[in-house]
Amino acid sequence: METAITTIIEALREGACVDAAWLERLVRARNRETADASRTVAKRRLLPYYWRVKSDDAARFASWNVTPEIERRLVRLLQAKPRRTASGVATVTVLTKPWPCGGDCLFCPSDVRMPKSYLSDEPACQRAERCFFDPYLQVTSRLRVLADMGHPIDKVELIVLGGTWSDYPPAYRRWFASELFRALCEFGEHASGETAARRKRYEEAGLTSNPDELARRFARAQDAVNAGVLGYNDFVQVHYDAAVPGGAARETGRTGECSETGAPNRPGSRTDASPWSAVSAWQTAAAEEVDRWHRANETARCRCVGLVVETRPDLVTFDSLVELRALGCTKVQMGIQSLDDAVLAKNARRSTSSQIARAFALLRLFGFKIHVHAMANLVGAAPAADVADYRRLVTDAAFLPDEVKLYPCALVESSRLRRLFESGAWRPYGEEELVGVLAEDVLATPAYTRISRMIRDIPSPDIMAGNKKTNLRQLVEERVRATGRPVREIRLREIATDTPAGVDLRLDVVPYATSVSDERFLQWMLPGGRIAGFLRLSLPFPADALPCGAASPLPAGCAMIREVHVYGRAAQIGRTGDAAQHQGLGRALVERACAMASEAGYGSVAVISAVGTRAYYRGLGFCDDGLYQTRRLGKPGR
Repeated sequence: METAITTIIEALREGACVDAAWLERLVRARNRETADASRTVAKRRLLPYYWRVKSDDAARFASWNVTPEIERRLVRLLQAKPRRTASGVATVTVLTKPWPCGGDCLFCPSDVRMPKSYLSDEPACQRAERCFFDPYLQVTSRLRVLADMGHPIDKVELIVLGGTWSDYPPAYRRWFASELFRALCEFGEHASGETAARRKRYEEAGLTSNPDELARRFARAQDAVNAGVLGYNDFVQVHYDAAVPGGAARETGRTGECSETGAPNRPGSRTDASPWSAVSAWQTAAAEEVDRWHRANETARCRCVGLVVETRPDLVTFDSLVELRALGCTKVQMGIQSLDDAVLAKNARRSTSSQIARAFALLRLFGFKIHVHAMANLVGAAPAADVADYRRLVTDAAFLPDEVKLYPCALVESSRLRRLFESGAWRPYGEEELVGVLAEDVLATPAYTRISRMIRDIPSPDIMAGNKKTNLRQLVEERVRATGRPVREIRLREIATDTPAGVDLRLDVVPYATSVSDERFLQWMLPGGRIAGFLRLSLPFPADALPCGAASPLPAGCAMIREVHVYGRAAQIGRTGDAAQHQGLGRALVERACAMASEAGYGSVAVISAVGTRAYYRGLGFCDDGLYQTRRLGKPGR
């Protein structure tokens, strides 16, 4: 391994053309020379080996004589999966523990090992289960993998999945958030001892992270849920100690946990011996603990530049959004699935289109980025109706999301949709129908909206009916290109890992109106329409012009910067390079937005800053001001 690394370093020092093909030839040559299989060279092993020597063997590392420029080129050469940080940040996805869900949608999976709607063999879910759903363990584990792959990890977006955030107890929500930030702050020398101690604590409580053992323990309960004999909520409520204040599990009067034999216990019973009972007792935190780790993260090595949680439209209230801001949240994922009330009712959704509209209004007034889940092929839907429904989502002023996940409905065994499929009351679209619907959705998407995903990470064996092709997005994009029609959606236009030429950039402004504000989407564009960065500016309407039920947390005359994002390969804080980041593009966007707000008559502008970006905005003249950071604006022309 060392010979391969030093050969690469020497070639870089001599200015040789060192690219992926050159590296592949080197690896093959080294392996032909090595008889011992345990010493086989692989690209994925080279960078972790380099970091290990740099960290643990100072004398050896000094002998390599690696300059900062050589290290930069070495890391870029050996970096695995560069798209992971192509959007400018390192994304870390974590899951909350299984918990009873306030909904019971027909299409939703009911894996008793997971939070509602998630499956135990999805990649992020497997990582979470191996970490006992502990936020600290999940974050540190993922950061280590990303660092070993060569990705900068100083700017981290935390995505919290796991059913509905607001369904969990407030003390657990505070604990989970504080531990996320603690993990970011302590990553490195302090994390190894803490992770070992935590794992020991979970194991001493009687929990296991062994997937085979977990599959054995949960098999009978899962069979009962799949057969409709046992409810997901009933099992999870008992097994995971889903307690109400005071520590007592909720009495339901319905069938409780399955025993080891698979037989349900008596109605309303609980298992006091559940290991989660002891664990739940210390998964609590006060607001002061959250604030402590927020302050520490402002200057930490790994800073949080975004915190995302999931919720339902009917749970979006003024008070719930105040709490989310206090926890450091900047983006909300919201499952809406459809805007058709009849379709929502047929799929046992508890939200209505009016509740969805109210949630959009509140989220926008609070400055949150709004990331929605839309689902084609629901019970009662049809291809043409799905296209019309999505068009309403992206054109009606009551909605207009910032990001969308387009999830075609797929049947998994543990969902209640199975009965309708077996009776012929629901059928999945054929590939031609589905690709056609999604292609029309892409073409209808405006310039200020990003389609982040088109499929869930559901393993093919788990899908009983519906799309199983992992390259569905590729098929859709091919169909879109074949139409010859222009595409405005962000993801297809972002520069990814490319390096923009600053002289070719121009600033474009897309205005649009919502039910509560005038919006301005400022974007740095390259020739051909590609996008290098953007800013979302919201100019809220006066209080007397807001729809019923909508209220703003901002004082009158205050505009809101809801998002600033610069694309390109992630660059470390405080460093410049040839990527788009740290070239002043973000600062220029903020200054232009402030000028536009001033010209529109607003006296101040707030920014929904992440905890790890507070210092950046202070440098741009913003002051800490409760839930936000604000900046006074001069009169136009000053």
